[in-house]
Amino acid sequence: MTAHVLIVEDDRVTRMRLAAYLRGLGHRVTEVEDAEAMQEVIDTDPPEILLLDIGLEGKDGLTITREQRAKSRVGIILLTSRDEQVDRIIGLEMGADDYVTKPFDRRELAARIKNLLYRITEIGRRAPVADVVEEFGPWHFDRIRRRLVSAARVETLSAQEFDLLDTLTRNPGVTFGRARLSEIVGRGELRPGDRTIDVLIGRLRKKIEADPAQPEFLLTRMGEGYVFAGFAKG
Repeated sequence: MTAHVLIVEDDRVTRMRLAAYLRGLGHRVTEVEDAEAMQEVIDTDPPEILLLDIGLEGKDGLTITREQRAKSRVGIILLTSRDEQVDRIIGLEMGADDYVTKPFDRRELAARIKNLLYRITEIGRRAPVADVVEEFGPWHFDRIRRRLVSAARVETLSAQEFDLLDTLTRNPGVTFGRARLSEIVGRGELRPGDRTIDVLIGRLRKKIEADPAQPEFLLTRMGEGYVFAGFAKG
């Protein structure tokens, strides 16, 4: 699966090598070094995937992630250093879909791009199921536009947030373990200390729950995982 991939990386050598590798896989690649040049590309030729260095000079990757997620459904993969664990978590909380750690295996990055593209493309293709939850509490789950809509506001969802909520709302009352959810959102086998699923659940709770500390819909089953407590209307 090919796509327009926009690389935002201020290290010229890293940027050029990564661009050459992805072009070799058949992707259409644009490479820029800062947020200003990135925005010019987005305005004229929006990418499907944004590969974003978290440590950019000027406007950094975390700020860009927050801004893009507020207005765009572009897939965001952060490029981080090994000593940026806190920033990686913050990046996920701000709406990034994934991250890879420098120095990274290019084949791993290619696989993550492929998985993210697949999840983005599959949105809206799934056949309706009788007990799929579309409405719960004040929310309408707009699967086509990958967002939650209420009378008061609209909450956009990252690809991983969408995959997680889509799975749970298609199986109300079913508990999913963290390992299974990690596979569903494209993280693969759950690694020791990997908090990605907990971070995603926390992000979703902030978006949909009246009180995220006392959730009504996304419940924790201690020692088991997470379950969606709403049920289909009708």
